[in-house]
Amino acid sequence: MKLSETLLPFVQKLAEKSAAVITPYFANNNLEVEMKEDDTPVTHADRNAETVMRDLIEKTYPSHGIIGEEFGTKDPEAEFVWVIDPIDGTKSFASACPLFGTLIGLLHEGKPLLGAIHQPVLKQFCFGDGETTTCNGKPVQFRTTSRLEEVRLLTTDIQNIERHQNRKNFDTLVESVHFMRTWGDCYGYLLLATGWADVMLDPIMNPWDFLPVIPVITGAGGMITTWEGGDPVKGDSIVATNKILHGRVIEILNAP
Repeated sequence: MKLSETLLPFVQKLAEKSAAVITPYFANNNLEVEMKEDDTPVTHADRNAETVMRDLIEKTYPSHGIIGEEFGTKDPEAEFVWVIDPIDGTKSFASACPLFGTLIGLLHEGKPLLGAIHQPVLKQFCFGDGETTTCNGKPVQFRTTSRLEEVRLLTTDIQNIERHQNRKNFDTLVESVHFMRTWGDCYGYLLLATGWADVMLDPIMNPWDFLPVIPVITGAGGMITTWEGGDPVKGDSIVATNKILHGRVIEILNAP
């Protein structure tokens, strides 16, 4: 049995425990939203869910490191390091929009070993190990369209593209595809892995945003790189597509 298969029940437990914290807050008029120093929102759901996840990891795997959005890093040089984002898409979550999810990843010697995207409201659990990806236990795959005219293009925040990448080139890509939507954050990557969209890109990301996503995308037969086409582990941006389209998309985004 592969290590990822052995660890799957624990990842599912992390998802279940975090969901139990998160779901009562969803579409709750009493939810309080604070702004962090980096001008991003955070709620009690984010913090309480990460606390539950960290406690479970530390109890079960005390020698493992942790990278989390809300409470920082512990033992980042450990052989195994968990990467967690309790609510990826807090703006959506705080607006009662279900386009958010919980991200869970595990690095082995700095390389993504497995990842999961959990949407607790819609009860979707997408798990990948770089070789296979499942959603609620069933194998999933990227769509294999080869024509830009058929592409469903997703991104999280168009304003971020203008701030961090070449907006003109992005607009050229948008004009070439079937349609573009901001079905973003981790839920966009879930839609890619399950065959409902074709390109997902983010011009700027944090490690807890993209490291858990990498094994999900590659396990579903997709290709994931930085905006420039480099190693995503070493970057801070993401372009994910099927393998047929990837080169063309990167070419358009980086045109002189």
